[in-house]
Amino acid sequence: MKAPWNFSRYLPLAQRFLSGGRLPALLLAVARKSGRQGQRFAGLKEDLRLLQGLCLAWWRGEYRAISSQALLAVVAALLYFVTPFDAVPDWLFGVGFVDDLAVLAWVLGTWHEELAAFRAWRDEQSDDVLEVIERLPPEAPPTLPEKR
Repeated sequence: MKAPWNFSRYLPLAQRFLSGGRLPALLLAVARKSGRQGQRFAGLKEDLRLLQGLCLAWWRGEYRAISSQALLAVVAALLYFVTPFDAVPDWLFGVGFVDDLAVLAWVLGTWHEELAAFRAWRDEQSDDVLEVIERLPPEAPPTLPEKR
């Protein structure tokens, strides 16, 4: 299946997020947006949690059995999800999230086997271990400009 229109623009950005150590900030943004949307993403909440959990487990070094292309696609999809001005701006009532849903559905379908392997690994972990692995990192306090 072909990637959704405009999705490929997010792949280099995802690479910069991964190499720049900015994955925790992205995951916090995903949690905020999905929490604010309430019922709009009710059907995808579990899928978003799966993608977030995968990224958190990878970031913490607990799960590395994923291809770099799959991880990059997951991060790019999460970036697409949090970006308000993508193919269809999120503020357009009723249709603003259709493209976000399409991108998430494409990633879930395209990388189904990789995500199923992560889900199986996650299911083998104890609740205590998962609580630590999937805990969102604390928000970094705002930095103040240095005094000169």
